[in-house]
Amino acid sequence: MTGKVRNGMALVRPPGHHSMHSAASGFCIFNNVAIAARYAQQRHGAKRVLIVDWDIHHGQGVQYCFEDDPSVLYFSWHRFEHQKFWPQLKESDFDTVGKEKGAGFNINVPWNKVGMQNSDYLSVFFHILLPVAYEFCPDLVLVSAGFDSAIGDPEGEMRATPDIFAHLTHLLMNLAEGKVCAVLEGGYNLTSLPQSVCQTVHTLLGDPAPCPANLDAPCKSALESLQCVRSVHRTYWSCLRHAADLPTSCSTKHINTAEGADQEPTEESSQEIFWPPPMKRVFPPTRTAVVLPDDVACPDGCKRWSLLEHPDPQLCLSALVDKMVKNEICNGLVLVPDVSVAMICLAQHAVAALNKRLLVVCVGDGMVPIQGTEDGKTLVVHFSRKESEEQRGKHFITVHLTKGCGDASGFIQAVLSLLLPLGYEYDPGLVLLVQKPDSGVCDSMWRQLTGLLQGLAQGHMLVVMQEDERKHIGPTCSSLLGIAAPSLGQLHSLLPEDVEALERLRRRLTPDWKLLQTTVAEEPRGREEL
Repeated sequence: MTGKVRNGMALVRPPGHHSMHSAASGFCIFNNVAIAARYAQQRHGAKRVLIVDWDIHHGQGVQYCFEDDPSVLYFSWHRFEHQKFWPQLKESDFDTVGKEKGAGFNINVPWNKVGMQNSDYLSVFFHILLPVAYEFCPDLVLVSAGFDSAIGDPEGEMRATPDIFAHLTHLLMNLAEGKVCAVLEGGYNLTSLPQSVCQTVHTLLGDPAPCPANLDAPCKSALESLQCVRSVHRTYWSCLRHAADLPTSCSTKHINTAEGADQEPTEESSQEIFWPPPMKRVFPPTRTAVVLPDDVACPDGCKRWSLLEHPDPQLCLSALVDKMVKNEICNGLVLVPDVSVAMICLAQHAVAALNKRLLVVCVGDGMVPIQGTEDGKTLVVHFSRKESEEQRGKHFITVHLTKGCGDASGFIQAVLSLLLPLGYEYDPGLVLLVQKPDSGVCDSMWRQLTGLLQGLAQGHMLVVMQEDERKHIGPTCSSLLGIAAPSLGQLHSLLPEDVEALERLRRRLTPDWKLLQTTVAEEPRGREEL
């Protein structure tokens, strides 16, 4: 809170999130995270604290501490199985949202089946946690980091691989100006536990995240929980006002919870599960390279990429991309006379010469001169004030916002609920982020975007801007160097026309992009659930 360290991880024992005011519970004596949250408020003046509990058990102790307190937002996903899994509490279900002034500040995502995978975890982040967290605007993020939610754990019985915790951590690190502290809770598999902890620590240290693995459509049970949570919380959060009603065929409330809680081990739990160890995360020798006019000083921490070896600007940009692909450079910023020409050059080189899938994110009005996205080797997402009548298919997507990129509420909602799911499902080898002239995007929003996109392509991202946009050099390089973006402040409600446009676009894209799903698809009558 004093700025002496950027973030941290506390490897503490015993764990804490089950402990209550007057009772120990579930191996927990003191509620470490709850005490830390209150300490930050009382000693350091934190006004709002976000607690993210990804342990596989519900942290009922944290919920009881803050259920009537709007200054602490508590989010928990947990194995629930219709109240059959410990702690077997009715108030662990999705419809317990907090009390009195704290209504809406308690978010429970119950997992009613085992076997949840990476895509299920990411979907909940994209469509519930992150939009609400940005609207809440915390001063501190505390993570109840239980790794019994990882694959192989005998308690959790989930299928999420250790590398997913690198991405969950990364997605939280631009909140609260980077003040994130992960606090160890549960975890009972002595292989996946240290792997998951190491993935979390690597990310806190600023190492590029690994390529996301095993991303598919979220399962039906996960979508039921997702839809239920969004529905009950739409009263409290403007980012969820467009959420669908509770599913009529939802099974979450249709199970007889009076049945005995003692369950026989599942077939999966009685079998040994194997998974490949996470790949070693190697940090490139150079984090950020810049190509700047001679009269512009190189920002501290960056390496100037010389034009002397490559006097042809197009060859210079291509050579820079080659270095990224070889993992000799992590990311870069280039200022060019014409961003459209640079886009064409870089896209052709990345796809043809390097055989890498390319994600192009273009911010600002005007044409995007990239053709030939039909083969799927390039995905273009264009943010613009002007509504495009031309939709070029699955891999060329225009996101229309009434006030363009200058409206932080609409822009961050589009980034979190559209761009990130698209990017993670597409899994590019390189990200090209282009700021068009007079884009209207503010520095804090631009830095948020730059930071969030570094979770893709192992951090290999090239930012392209027009030569006269020199005022954005410092903020862009700061983000590329891993410094957290400044807070966007508490966001106002989305414009109704933007809500409708974004939801209409999401529905149109959902058949092709499964991570955009937020509701249970209606199935033909008589079809049995597999």
